[in-house]
Amino acid sequence: MTNRVAFVTGGAQGIGQGISETLASNGFRVAVADLNLEAAEATAKRIAESGGEAIAVHVDVTDTDSVRGAVKTVAAELGDIEVVVNNAGWDDFMPFLKTSEDFWDKILDINFKGALRVIHAVVPGMVERGFGRVINIGSDAGRVGSSLEAVYSGAKGGIIAFTKTLAREVATKGVTANVVCPGPTDTPALRKFADSSGQDADKVIGGMTRSVPMKRLAQPSDIAVAVAFFASDAAEYVTGQTLSVSGGLTMA
Repeated sequence: MTNRVAFVTGGAQGIGQGISETLASNGFRVAVADLNLEAAEATAKRIAESGGEAIAVHVDVTDTDSVRGAVKTVAAELGDIEVVVNNAGWDDFMPFLKTSEDFWDKILDINFKGALRVIHAVVPGMVERGFGRVINIGSDAGRVGSSLEAVYSGAKGGIIAFTKTLAREVATKGVTANVVCPGPTDTPALRKFADSSGQDADKVIGGMTRSVPMKRLAQPSDIAVAVAFFASDAAEYVTGQTLSVSGGLTMA
C-alpha cells in the first residue's frame, strides 16, 4: 500500500477504530474523525505508538460546516484526502410503528445524509486530482432487512443505491465507490444493546452467534480488512460493489 491520506468518520471506536488502526498498519496516514474528540485522540495515540501516523479530528456529520471544517483541517495537517470511509452511524431498536418522525430524521441525518455531506466535501478534490477511494459502511440490514431496525435498514439501503450511482458518475475520473456491509459485530454498541434488551445479555449475544454459519461474531478487524482492500491501489478496477462481511449470515 502507500502513505495515502484516509479520512475515517466514526473512526474512534468499535468498527471505526478497527478500520482506522488497520489502515494505519497498512501505511495509510489516517484522520480519525469522530464526534467524540477525546476517543479519537486516544485512537490516534494508539496508532502512533504502533508506528503509524494519525491525527484526531472533531466532526459532526449532521453539520455541513463541521464536515467542511474537518476536511480543511486534514488537508492542512496530513494532505489532500485520497480515501474516505463513511462509518459514522447511529441506531436504536424498536418496532417501526412505535417510532416518531423525529426519530426518522435523526436516523436519516446521521446514517444517510451524513455520508452525503462528507462525500460532497471530499469527492470534488478526488475528481480534480484523478484519484480517490470512497468506502461507505452499509449494513446487511440494508440488503435483507432487520427486525426493529426499519428506518436504519432503509437508510443503509439508500447508502447502497447511492454508492452505485456515485460509482457510475465518477468511474472515468479515477475514483471508485464501494460498500462494506458488516454483519453482527462484537462492539461496545452491540454489547450495550444486549444489556438494554430486557433479556439476559449473554443469551442475546449467544443467539446472534448461533445464527452465523461460522458460529462467531465479527471483530472490527474483520470488517477493516475489507475496507483496506477497497482502499488499496489493487482495487482500482472494482467499483459500485457491495461486500457483506458477515460470516455467511447473509449470502446475497
